[in-house]
Amino acid sequence: MKQFFMKRIKKTFVLCAMLFLASCAFAQKAGDKISFTSVDMNGNAVSSELFGKNKLTMVNIWGTFCGPCIREMPDLAKLNSANKANGVEVVGIVIDLVDRRGVVSERTKADGEAIIKQTGANYTHIVPNNEMLSTFLRKIQAVPSTIFVDANGKMVGQMYLGSRSEKEWQKIIDSLLKTM
Repeated sequence: MKQFFMKRIKKTFVLCAMLFLASCAFAQKAGDKISFTSVDMNGNAVSSELFGKNKLTMVNIWGTFCGPCIREMPDLAKLNSANKANGVEVVGIVIDLVDRRGVVSERTKADGEAIIKQTGANYTHIVPNNEMLSTFLRKIQAVPSTIFVDANGKMVGQMYLGSRSEKEWQKIIDSLLKTM
């Protein structure tokens, strides 16, 4: 049992250190273009072209180990459904699915799939790759972190750290839509 906890603590420490060190080297800001190609949790190809389908895309970066991330996911699912007609979509990026070499952890992926099912978060969840980790995800210091991206793939507004309620996120979405 002690060995199990030590492995879990070590994994969490390594992930936190990796995220902190990567965040020191790059600072994404509003107006920066986000570009990537990857796959979703179902293995389907996905790229930054998905931003072009919406006026605004809410990109929620979360981890399977993160209680606040998991607690806000039902609200994010509701926001995704409620805002589709307004040209807004929610997309998740599961930050802890890959190690430093970009190898997907099947155990963590299974945990992520279970969390998605349990929370009803039936929106697209992207598996990060080395390209993403070395560009726009480099600045992630904590999860959940959320950014908004316009139809041109450019970040709008600020990055939001921490979870929020459905009502709080809706106010932010409405505010951003007014500026577009």
